[in-house]
Amino acid sequence: MRDGDPAAGLQAYVVGGWVRDRLLGLPHQDRDWVVVGASAEEMRRRGFRQVGRDFPVFLHPRTGEEYALARTERKTAPGHTGFQVYAAPDVTLEEDLARRDFTINAMAMTPDGRLVDPFHGAEDLQTGVLRHVGPAFVEDPLRVLRLARFAARLDFRVAPETAKLARELARSGELAHLTAERVWQELQKAMAAPHPRRFVEVLRDVEALKALFPEIDALFGVPQPAKYHPEIDTGEHLLLALDAAARLTPDPRVRFAVLLHDLGKAATPPEQWPSHPGHEALGVPLVDRFCRRFKAPRHYHRLARRTARHHLAVHRALEMKPATLLRLLEELDAFRQPREFERFLVACEADARGRKGFEEVRPPGVDYLREALAEAAAVDAGQVAPHLTGKAVGEAIRALRRQRLARLRARWRERR
Repeated sequence: MRDGDPAAGLQAYVVGGWVRDRLLGLPHQDRDWVVVGASAEEMRRRGFRQVGRDFPVFLHPRTGEEYALARTERKTAPGHTGFQVYAAPDVTLEEDLARRDFTINAMAMTPDGRLVDPFHGAEDLQTGVLRHVGPAFVEDPLRVLRLARFAARLDFRVAPETAKLARELARSGELAHLTAERVWQELQKAMAAPHPRRFVEVLRDVEALKALFPEIDALFGVPQPAKYHPEIDTGEHLLLALDAAARLTPDPRVRFAVLLHDLGKAATPPEQWPSHPGHEALGVPLVDRFCRRFKAPRHYHRLARRTARHHLAVHRALEMKPATLLRLLEELDAFRQPREFERFLVACEADARGRKGFEEVRPPGVDYLREALAEAAAVDAGQVAPHLTGKAVGEAIRALRRQRLARLRARWRERR
């Protein structure tokens, strides 16, 4: 081992995302290595620490980088984990790369920078195409979600033959074997990606949206209320709102809230909307079930729930009476959680901009609600008569807040 490096003399290649992102000119820090022609015994003898249970993965004792033995896989059971792994010195680099999902992830690079690209992934990177490596693509249902997530990250188009295989996978029932944790992991990454609408579009195109997220799929074809933007259906509005959210913030929590904000519309007969826009209330239990099903973290669930229940407040805020506006701020816990309230406002703004021709229009209700919180929060116990105690203090503070909100309302009406 030259210079005492445990990896010296190994036939090792950097693989996967590091190579892809380097070729794309994106940040590329963590390297994963595949080792050809070595055994687990040799790796342990060199001082590598084995961490893989299902297949041999080792940590470099100095750098902490992962080194996996070249391996092949054979489908033995349904689901994402139903594979038998074979890792041995006779497995070639090309055989290892062939088991990967997309050509852009099936490239390797030698330590001196030479590209190994048996499936033409570099060409697909240049043309912006997500293409499967081989027919084994259909053996892993997680790859349908990864396809949609990479589309959201890179804004690549899906090769027709890959879309066909993904459609076969979706129709096979294999998606039902994915664990809630893995689905959530991909969904969360997609919401953090630059183009979250592509996640929804690709899943819908390959018929996986209905299998995985039927509440979202149900929005397509549901007309929008005539009061807002009847030229598009609710599903198209959702895609535009996700575009707006992506422009407004990188926060995946806000984008997730936008993803779920209109679930109630599919449960509300359109003829009821002019007199009873009750989809807000109907959406809350749908959001609750969605978040419980995929074990969404509590802070994601809370923001999505609040957005589903109150997102139309942006449209109605300027017409609210001071008492109604104060109740809204209290229901949203805006005084104790102003940062969460700000996230709610951004989600509402994305919803309001999710209309053709309104993409760059800032809804005045957002600024009004922001000012309303600042005005109401400026009142404190020191402004209350000293002889008041107990509940009377709280009522006095609320009265002062209503007064300030009434003055704010008057100022805004003068401007208009």
